[in-house]
Amino acid sequence: MLTLPVGLQEFEYIRMNNSLYVDKTDMIYDLVSGIKKQYFLSRPRRFGKTLLCWTLDVLFSGKKELFEGLAISKTDWEWGSYPVIHLDMSIGDFNEGVDSAKSSIQALLEENAEKLDVDLRIGNPLSVQFRQLINNATKKYGKPAVVIVDEYDNPLLSVIEDGEEFKEVREILKNFYKIIKSSEPKLRFAFLTGITKFAKVSVFSTLNNLTDITLEPQYADICGITQEELELEFAEHIDKYVESNNGKKNYLEKLKKFYNGYRFSEDALTVYNPYGIVKHFESGKFDAYWFETGTPSYLINLIDSQKVDILTFKNKIVTGKGLNNYNTENIQAVPMLYQAGYLTIVDYDKATDNYTLDYPNTEVRAAFSEELVEKCLKVSESDKDSLIANISQYLFSGDITSAMELALKPFMAKIPNNLAIRHEQYFQTIFHIIFNALGLKCHSEVSIATGRVDSIVDTPKYVYCFEFKLNKTAEEAMEQINKNEYLTPYTGTGKTLFKVGVNFDYEERKIENWVFEKVE
Repeated sequence: MLTLPVGLQEFEYIRMNNSLYVDKTDMIYDLVSGIKKQYFLSRPRRFGKTLLCWTLDVLFSGKKELFEGLAISKTDWEWGSYPVIHLDMSIGDFNEGVDSAKSSIQALLEENAEKLDVDLRIGNPLSVQFRQLINNATKKYGKPAVVIVDEYDNPLLSVIEDGEEFKEVREILKNFYKIIKSSEPKLRFAFLTGITKFAKVSVFSTLNNLTDITLEPQYADICGITQEELELEFAEHIDKYVESNNGKKNYLEKLKKFYNGYRFSEDALTVYNPYGIVKHFESGKFDAYWFETGTPSYLINLIDSQKVDILTFKNKIVTGKGLNNYNTENIQAVPMLYQAGYLTIVDYDKATDNYTLDYPNTEVRAAFSEELVEKCLKVSESDKDSLIANISQYLFSGDITSAMELALKPFMAKIPNNLAIRHEQYFQTIFHIIFNALGLKCHSEVSIATGRVDSIVDTPKYVYCFEFKLNKTAEEAMEQINKNEYLTPYTGTGKTLFKVGVNFDYEERKIENWVFEKVE
């Protein structure tokens, strides 16, 4: 059995140490052998961008033996060695602003100059040194250079919440990266990756020669693992956990719901996050491995400052233009959430060029909702953890009384008064966040033939239909459920159904009363 490449991102190390590598070199061949020479790819963090960059590095370094048995070894690729300038912008201290950004980029330039054994005039502006590095490398080796920039936007994202520092770092990068365009005659290939594509007055205003393959169907799975690749390449690792997960069919379905779902083109192909699925196979546990590597605080702050309605994350429709709205002068939360991997494409309408976005899978939906409970609702981590532990136990056992009286009512009472909004949907949103944090199937604003249901919570044995009212009565909420027959679509499923009417008292900021009916 090939070892799992846990934490490994360097292609050469993976291949030399008998670690599992999912072969993407057929797409890499298409990328490097075409007429175009300069590309950009955006993907969320921990999604295989760095491995792709190292694969390109090794390929252009001419290390043919490391590609033995891979798809590109069966093509007409002309093996040769080029001077490779590889700038990993995730390395260095960029959090302190302009000075630290300059020092970090300077160190990367010096490291590459030393590797290629070429001179670099320290003291010149960074852009001048970059041009000099390309020119000297081309001259020394008698071949055009290859430039690879990984996480090009990390210096910007590191200071995104400091307006002045952000603008200064942006100007440095704008002048620095434009060297790639002006040096095109001396480059064999250039490849930039990042999470975002800051446009207009920003970095990419000087990089309009780059071919953006972010949403190209041909490269939709150049990073990430398809279902077919999972079942083929990880077959032995899957077999380890089949018995403890009630058979192969159930196990594969559970893996798909928890870790798959990321989509990067108008085509319906979805992929797994490589980091999360590899970490899962290491232990067999269904944990939020990708999410736990860190949620950028600026995303939570964007949601909070722009008062983004969390309920609109479900089937959020944006135009193609809106999806790519990364204007640094007016950063919007939804496009950033999509680019960062917290939302993904679930549908595309070619006629209107509209994309429908939603959470990609259970891992992201649950973990992100937990983050929102703590950061947006200002609830302590201990209170959040206690709520999640208790309410999941009650709902999964059909104990709606304990869920309401011992978990939800005390929790709602702890939300600061200044956060409450005089609108029914605010309280509905709180419930939605809580249920998603449990990893439950929670559908809010569900449209059926007879109306729109506030929330449906689906567990293995029970289905709960919630209707919320503000400054009215729980009985009115129950009457609406019965009148519109909201649970009709769920009859015949073999599950026990609950109708739950809830009324909130705005002045007291609490659940005033609630009623329920059980349908066997």
